[in-house]
Amino acid sequence: MRPYEIVVIFDADLEEETIRAAVDRATEHITKGGGEVSRVDHWGKRRFAYELRHRWEGYYVVLQARAEPGTVEELDRSLSLADEVLRQRVVRVPEQALRKPAEAEAAAEIAEA
Repeated sequence: MRPYEIVVIFDADLEEETIRAAVDRATEHITKGGGEVSRVDHWGKRRFAYELRHRWEGYYVVLQARAEPGTVEELDRSLSLADEVLRQRVVRVPEQALRKPAEAEAAAEIAEA
């Protein structure tokens, strides 16, 4: 399993229940595929720097998860087809970024030796 960060921008005019239902579907998709969601962060409504699909605001949600690549590809596809999603981005997080600082220093020392 690989670590991923998924950012989803929903239409800001949607109700909280609709957004939470869509986020629950995404987390369920990951867990059914054998992955695990470690964090769901609701950033709330933010103003865009430019107009996106005739909107100036969006509701941001960030998911951090570990899953198989096929599961994440299918999730990305389903998010791109969802009407309530304005934009989504899936980023694979490098393993080094997930390590604690002490572990990263120990790994760097081993690499230098």
